[in-house]
Amino acid sequence: VQLQASGGGLVQPGGSLRLSCAASGTFVWIAGWAWYREAPGKQRELVAAETSGGATNYADSVKGRYAISRDNAVNTVYLQMNSLKPEDTAVYYCNAAIRRRWGTASQDYWGQGTQVTVSS
Repeated sequence: VQLQASGGGLVQPGGSLRLSCAASGTFVWIAGWAWYREAPGKQRELVAAETSGGATNYADSVKGRYAISRDNAVNTVYLQMNSLKPEDTAVYYCNAAIRRRWGTASQDYWGQGTQVTVSS
């Protein structure tokens, strides 16, 4: 199982970006998705998460600006980021809880990270 993240880049304050993360390989179920970020000198933090039932939660710092969504048909999660601020600059990582076979527990998988830089 592999997660491939894309969509990062350089954007001006107030701008928008959409990150994508696609899962590939052999599995039967993606129980949940999440996006984390890690800024220089800081610990990795949870930004947004969505369960298989559609429940979402967000870090206080991004509420109202970010939106997580998923497309089960293509095993992909998205993170729409609006009204970006310089403090949103970080490497963003996608995470998925994936069940490879029925009757087994889900395991955590991580994407490779994509850089988001918010600067004028």
